[in-house]
Amino acid sequence: MITIGITGTLGAGKGTIVDYLQKEKGFSHYSVRAFLIDEIKARGMEVNRDSMTLVGNDLRAQHSPSWIIEQLYEQAQASGKNCIIESIRTPGEVDALRSKPNFYLFAVDADARVRYERAVLRGSETDHIDYDTFLANEQREMDNPDPNKQNLKYCIQQADYCFDNNGTIDDLNQQVEQVLGKIMYRRPSWDEYFMELANTASKRATCDRGRSGCVIVKDRQLLVTGYVGSPSGLPHCDEVGHLFRKTIEADGRITTHCVRTVHAEQNAICQAARRGIALDGATLYCRMTPCRTCAMLIINCGIKRVVCERKYHTGAESEELFRQAGVQLEFFHDEIQQYDNQ
Repeated sequence: MITIGITGTLGAGKGTIVDYLQKEKGFSHYSVRAFLIDEIKARGMEVNRDSMTLVGNDLRAQHSPSWIIEQLYEQAQASGKNCIIESIRTPGEVDALRSKPNFYLFAVDADARVRYERAVLRGSETDHIDYDTFLANEQREMDNPDPNKQNLKYCIQQADYCFDNNGTIDDLNQQVEQVLGKIMYRRPSWDEYFMELANTASKRATCDRGRSGCVIVKDRQLLVTGYVGSPSGLPHCDEVGHLFRKTIEADGRITTHCVRTVHAEQNAICQAARRGIALDGATLYCRMTPCRTCAMLIINCGIKRVVCERKYHTGAESEELFRQAGVQLEFFHDEIQQYDNQ
């Protein structure tokens, strides 16, 4: 799944790129602008550029520089489709999305007068302004050392691909199509290939607390797969609800886990045992750091490499077990999954 972030100057054509990706390529669309407008209306404020700047900065200051983007990214991931996140404006947002898999940042620009005329024609709530105000609004958002606040200059400089939109819509669409040809059809590495298979397996999971999947591979050959679900013949969480148990972690935190389900790693190892498939020297791919029980099973069945998409916040004990047992542990991304998903 590909995530494209879109930044650029005011009225440059971000929406035009969105329209093309939605209608022609089937991308789902998530907009910081729309997110902020909903929040502005909920606060009973007038929808204008000042309100968008004020509310956006307030939300980022309350939570984190990337909080708005993180909300949209979670929605996008849940869709399971290629997606666009529009109106990226802060360094914190760019930096957060850089940690995500298969992320690309697009920037679009055009001459100021051309952009102003387009904005007037667009006629949204924030576009009923004169040319001088248009330029002043943009300048205010162009450069700011605070990572919570707008810095279009930084975002544009960080873009993977920049588009000139002084021509026609067809000209812009052709530029976008050429770039898509480079990024959508890139041949994945073996690790990316097998991680995608693990993510596909996760779609069979039957507990919405953690729809995780797992595949075990040796010599680049798929051996077995697994996903989160109840033991064979027993009711699933999706059907009857979760069965929770609270655990006191080593650092004193209380976490809540669903104990009705068998983890994806455990199910994959069980499948191998039932079929008489030896796992010595194999590689296991999974969504996040395996739990302690899964780690012990992985070690005992002879798996020598574990590749995770990201870290799990209660996974430190498993990491230490793998280190002691000589199991190679790798992560696609260093970000830590904070919620209790199993």
